[in-house]
Formats: sequence, structure tokens, C-alpha cells
Amino acid sequence: MIIKRGKTWKYSFEKGRDENEDRQREWGSGYPTRKAAEQARAGGMRAYKRGEYVEPSDMPVGVWLQIWLDGRTSIAETTRVGYQYEVNRLTRAFGSRKLQQLTSQTISEFYRDMLDSGLSSKTVRNCAATLHKSLADAVAQNILVRNPSDHVELPRVERREMRVWTSDEMRQFLRHTEGHRLHAAFVLLCSSGMRRSELLGVRWASVDLDDGRLAVVDTVVPVDNKPVLRLGETKSRLSRRVIALDGRTLSVLRAHKNRQNEERIAAGPAYNYQDLVFAGELGGVISPDWFSRATKRLASEAGVTPLTPHAARHSWASLALTQGIPAKVVQERLGHSSISITLDRYSHLVDGMDRDAAEQVAALIR
Repeated sequence: MIIKRGKTWKYSFEKGRDENEDRQREWGSGYPTRKAAEQARAGGMRAYKRGEYVEPSDMPVGVWLQIWLDGRTSIAETTRVGYQYEVNRLTRAFGSRKLQQLTSQTISEFYRDMLDSGLSSKTVRNCAATLHKSLADAVAQNILVRNPSDHVELPRVERREMRVWTSDEMRQFLRHTEGHRLHAAFVLLCSSGMRRSELLGVRWASVDLDDGRLAVVDTVVPVDNKPVLRLGETKSRLSRRVIALDGRTLSVLRAHKNRQNEERIAAGPAYNYQDLVFAGELGGVISPDWFSRATKRLASEAGVTPLTPHAARHSWASLALTQGIPAKVVQERLGHSSISITLDRYSHLVDGMDRDAAEQVAALIR
């Protein structure tokens, strides 16, 4: 049965009879067209016969998205912030629409609108990943029969040429920062390949200046536009790692520790000691965004390409690979969750190394 109620259409089908021989019917409502109601009815009847029928629900997309995000209790704070951003975007687009009436066509149109508005293909794919994960969980919890985003075509990500510093540019940048109170942070950034959040979260308890090692276990992340120290929280399990420090970096860190102790004594009770290697003048947590702006500003002053701390991380990886450091070693030092990420991200360098290897081995054979 298909009937119209006001401006929308509803359907019903018979499921059988109860113990009193009364007919049992299943209803679905709120469909914008008769065709949509007919399709929903046909799908419901097929699912019911297979024993996969999902009870009709008026839950809006936006409500489900927030329920889904709130239920993800084991993700890192930075991941949660990213998901919340995408959930807010999706809620603005679909928030009042019923979850069970979300279609592949509607989702596809939304992605096209994002591209037409000037957003990048990578932004669209990030948003799509969040939506797909949330809808897959709705299927698993028997709220949806199927995932309507399963077969929506996504735009291809255009790989941009990675901007990195050469070794000469890196030296020039570090020479320029020698008078800065956070010179040691810039040295460690360029010599370790650490993430910005990891660098700002390093505590002295995690640094062994005698053995020349540093344990990456804590991070600083922006939460509600404020920097927050997260103890024991890194991007992933494999992000927690121990990296070796070179002699020059150790020397700079020792000098930095002495200067920091002098700052602490001079500040007296006003100093908020948190054992941070890189802290504000009164011991506070340094804002990641401020650190990025400072890095770019100092690079510009130094006469080199004004890159972000993330690009400095890429620069270290590029220099390491071009010097013949095995990709597995680079992966572990960067804290990538798998070597495939490293190989994919630096494929242009690995390809060049492959050609060099071919010539070198061929020379041995000849």
C-alpha cells in the first residue's frame, strides 16, 4: 500500500498475522515522492523475507552522527577534533534528513557541491571517510539495511609536489634561529622528524641526555583553540617510540636546559613547572599554531622557503631517504603506522633510489 499524507508519501506491507489472526503491517513514512516510497517498500519487503528487516526510525542524520562520535571513546583527542569538524559539516548538510532516507544520490550531490564551492578533493574525501564510517556502524547496529555511501564515487586526490628544505636551507634556517629562546626546538624539529604535537609535548623525563635517546609519549594538541598537554596520548600506538639523538642536538638540548632553569629561577613562584622541554617563559604549554607561525616567520627572515613544522618533518625524511637510510628505519623514526604510508608518501624518492640500486648492482655484476 502506498498513500499520500500531506506533502509526503508513506508505505506499508503485511508481515503476517499474530496469534489472534490479526494482520500485522509495517509502515514507513516521510518520503518526498511516490517512487521513493515504492522503492523503500520493495526494499523493506525483500529485507524482511531475508530476515534482515530494520525497523523504521525517524532519527535524523545529525543526531546519529553525534551519537556515533560520542561512542568512539578510544580515539586520540586530535582524531576526535577532526571527526567533530566533519560531523558539524555533515550535520549542516543533512542534519534534519532522516537517516534511513539518506540515499547514494543525495550523498553524491553533496560531494559535487563541495567541489563546486572550491573545496579540494582531499577535503571531500576526508569528509566522505567520516560519513562512511558512521553509516557502516549504523548498519552494524541494525539501524540501516545498507550503507548508502558504499558505491558513491569519490574525486581523485591530486598529489601535489611536496615542498621541503634542502640541507643548505635547513642549515641556513637553524643559523638564523640561534638567538631565539626556542632554538633547541627548531634543532630537534629538523634533526628528529617529529610531529609538531610530539615536539611540543616532550618532557624532560622522556629525554636521556646521557644515552642520547628520546621517548615520544606525550603530545600537545589544540582543544577549543587552547593548547592542552596530553600525557601518554600520541596519534596512534606506533607513534609511541624511542628515537636516537645526534651529538649536536644533545649539546643544544643541554644548553637549553640550563637556560630554562635560569628562567625558572628568575620567575620564582609565577613559573608553572610541567617538566616540559619546550615551554613558555612561565612554563606554560606552547600553542601549536603559534609555533607554526613562528617557524614560517623565522624561515622567511632567514631567506628560505617559509615552511611549516610538518614540512620540516618531510624535509628530514627526504634527506634521510636520499642518503640511503632504509625506508623501514625512516618509518619507525617518523612513527608511521605502516611502511606502506612511508613508501607512498615518498614514492618519488624511493623510485629514484630504485634506479640507483639497479645501476649499482649491475655495475657489480659487470
